[in-house]
Amino acid sequence: MIEEADYVIVGAGTAGCVVASRLSEDPWCKVALLEAGGSDLSIWIQLPIGYGRTFFDPRINWMFDTQPIAGLGGRSSYWPRGKVVGGSGSINAMVHVRGFPQDFRDWRAAGNLGWDWDDVLPWFIRTEDHDLGPSERHGAGGPQHVTDISARVHPLCNWFLNTGRELGYPVTPDFNGLDGEGFGIYQITTRGGWRASTANAYYHPVRKRPNLHLIKKAHATRIVFEGRKAVGVAYRKGGRERIIRARREVILCAGAIGSPQLLQLSGVGDPALLQDKGIPVVQALPAVGRNLQDHLAVSYFYRTSVPTLNNVLGPFSGKLLAGLRYLFDRRGPLSMSVNQAGGFVRGNAADPHPTHQLYFSPVSYTRTPIAARRLLNPDPFPAFLLSFNACRPTSRGHLEITTADPFAKPAIHPNYLATDHDVEQARIGVRLLRTIVASAPLSDIITEELVPGAEIQGDEALLADFRERADTVYHPTSTCIMGPDPATSVVDNALRVHGIGGLRVIDASIFPTVTSGNTNAPTVMVAEKGAALVKLG
Repeated sequence: MIEEADYVIVGAGTAGCVVASRLSEDPWCKVALLEAGGSDLSIWIQLPIGYGRTFFDPRINWMFDTQPIAGLGGRSSYWPRGKVVGGSGSINAMVHVRGFPQDFRDWRAAGNLGWDWDDVLPWFIRTEDHDLGPSERHGAGGPQHVTDISARVHPLCNWFLNTGRELGYPVTPDFNGLDGEGFGIYQITTRGGWRASTANAYYHPVRKRPNLHLIKKAHATRIVFEGRKAVGVAYRKGGRERIIRARREVILCAGAIGSPQLLQLSGVGDPALLQDKGIPVVQALPAVGRNLQDHLAVSYFYRTSVPTLNNVLGPFSGKLLAGLRYLFDRRGPLSMSVNQAGGFVRGNAADPHPTHQLYFSPVSYTRTPIAARRLLNPDPFPAFLLSFNACRPTSRGHLEITTADPFAKPAIHPNYLATDHDVEQARIGVRLLRTIVASAPLSDIITEELVPGAEIQGDEALLADFRERADTVYHPTSTCIMGPDPATSVVDNALRVHGIGGLRVIDASIFPTVTSGNTNAPTVMVAEKGAALVKLG
């Protein structure tokens, strides 16, 4: 077991695999990568549609639950997070969306020099090996393959796209292109029919580098400080606590939950919280764990008069054929996410930017409780689901440790629907879904609204249903927010923790605001840019 490295990275997840790969490009630089979970070499991780099997698997999933949420009627929310090499990118739905230029202009406007759209676009391009080939917006030859599935989606997706067109929305060929607004088909991170997580794209190709050391089943318990300089990480493995020292830097890539939790356990955070838990204060940074943001979605389900993916994946014969197709050419429904189509639209014409993200899946699961849901066992009748979330919520939550025990889960308070803005965006979103499904040609094939049901009518009833059923889209960010002021942020624009030497955070927790869309692609970008900043010193 190694005892010292130049860089000690906590978390071999989406960001950590990128950072470890890039820093270990220097053969004279020794990199240690600590991961609390184990190997990602499981068929249910590598098979794209297999992520349904990882939803409640404690071997590879932290399986967090939030505290009761007032805006959702006192319900708690289940938050799966990857506890495995590849992190949440090993268990997600693989949708590749960068967000919109305005998202990053807002990052810059918050005082973060170097994080404007023009600054981050080259890093997005650097990550990609895109099906569409090189262009001013896309990269080729990069580590992570991005697959264009537009020619292979279920035919029902075209009914959805044509409905958007009839309603006057643009239909975009590329959500990450020059104009990503409108209805369209999602691109996904797969390669050759297999998941293209950052573990597969960045770590596994270089895992044999002699200067790169992955330590699995290594649960980080605290950052080791000498004064206000991070000099190592204590971790538990095999029942023993060990310490690995960092000659240059400790880099936290433990995600929007793990990174602030470890900072608080190590004495970096709100002094009142730390003192209450008996933890000596190393650096007072009240923003640690604050500013929590997430996307909140609801799904509507519709029975149809035409076949859907339910007809393919429901019967045993259909599963068999899909399996044989996958074995033969790595194509078919097993090679994709069930999130095939969607959109980014403005709730009102006067909105300057898209306000709502849509998800159209030609499949449904109304008869399976979420605890037993399997993506290969849909409803035994033709149906689809349509979902939305507001792109840029203004509610802010927080998370905090409840004890000094590093193995205790933190208390997560999402604080959904805490602002009038977010409540109004929910109202607009449910009306938008109802408008879409009431419009031809999609309306021509719908025979019944299964959930919530046609009897739910009127703004108040629809909002009540939203509060009763809405849940996370698994996009938590911003708990170690980037900004220039230590009173309101955690890291500076070089991702260095304010007031601490030798310590950075590089993951989705540093987002000043959550981006408009899925958060995996911008996390990879942050990791690429963050690794380059580390190399600059």
